[in-house]
Amino acid sequence: MPKVLYEKDGRIGRITLNRPEVLNAIDGDLPQELADCVARANADPGIHVIVLGGAGRAFCAGYDLKAYAEDGDSNDVNQAMPWDPMKDYAFMMRNTDLFMSLWRSHRPVICRVQGSAVAGGSDIALCSDLIVMAETAEIGYMPARVWGCPTTAMWVYRLGAEGAKRMLFTGDTIDGREAERIGLVQKAVPDAELEQEVDALAERICSVPVNQLMMHKLVINQAIEAMGLRNTQMMATVFDGITRHSPEGMNFKKRAEAIGWKQAVRERDSGSYDWTADRPFDDPA
Repeated sequence: MPKVLYEKDGRIGRITLNRPEVLNAIDGDLPQELADCVARANADPGIHVIVLGGAGRAFCAGYDLKAYAEDGDSNDVNQAMPWDPMKDYAFMMRNTDLFMSLWRSHRPVICRVQGSAVAGGSDIALCSDLIVMAETAEIGYMPARVWGCPTTAMWVYRLGAEGAKRMLFTGDTIDGREAERIGLVQKAVPDAELEQEVDALAERICSVPVNQLMMHKLVINQAIEAMGLRNTQMMATVFDGITRHSPEGMNFKKRAEAIGWKQAVRERDSGSYDWTADRPFDDPA
C-alpha cells in the first residue's frame, strides 16, 4: 500500500499522506513518496494546482519517533556516541529537501489541515504555498522544547522573528483560529467546511493559466530565498542533530526508554522535567 497517494481530479492534483493508523507519521519512505507525487503533478500540463492532505483524523503527527526514542540501539535519528554530525545531517537534509519539493513545485500547493500538523508534520505543511486549517486543528513544533529543531526553518519566513521565537521558545501548539490570527495560515474554517473551502480555493486558482501561476510563485519564492533560506536550513538541520545528541537530548531518550515515549513527551510538553539535571523539577535530590 502506498504511503502517499496521488489522484488527478480535473485540473487538481490531489496528494494524500496515507498512514492514517499512525496519524500519517513520517517514516523512511514517506518523504520520497511525497516528492514523487509532487513530480508527477508537475509533469502533467493539465494540472494547475496541488491539494495536499492527510488521510484519517490528522494531517501529520510528525516523525514516527516512538520507535526511535524507545530503541536502545543506534539508528538514523539517534546514534551511539561518538556521534557523527555529518551522517545525521545527510539523513535529515535528504528529508528536508524532499519536503521542499512542495516549495519548489511549479504548481501552487494548498495544504488542508485537519486534526494536527505538528513537529515534522508542521515542516511539511509550512513548505506549502497556502494552508487552510480546521478551526480545531493544531499546529506547532513541540520538539523545540528538547530533541528537535525544525529543519525547514519556515517558521521565521512565515511569522517573522518575534512570532517564530514565540512558537519555538515554548514549543506550544496553537489551533487554527490562532494560526489564522497571527498570519501563519491563510484561513481557518469550521471543521465541517474544511474540504469545501479548500476545493473552492483550488478551483479559483485553476482558472489561471499554468504559466502565470508558475511565474508568480517563482518571483515570490525568490524573494524568500534571497533572504538566505538555504543557509538557514543548513544550520537548522545541523542543529536538529545536535538537539538529539546534546546532554539534554540524550537524557530525554534515556527517559523515553525507561518510561515510554508517551510519558516522556508528556513530561517534556508540560515543562515538569529538568532535562539538564535529568530529574523532575519538584525532585529535591
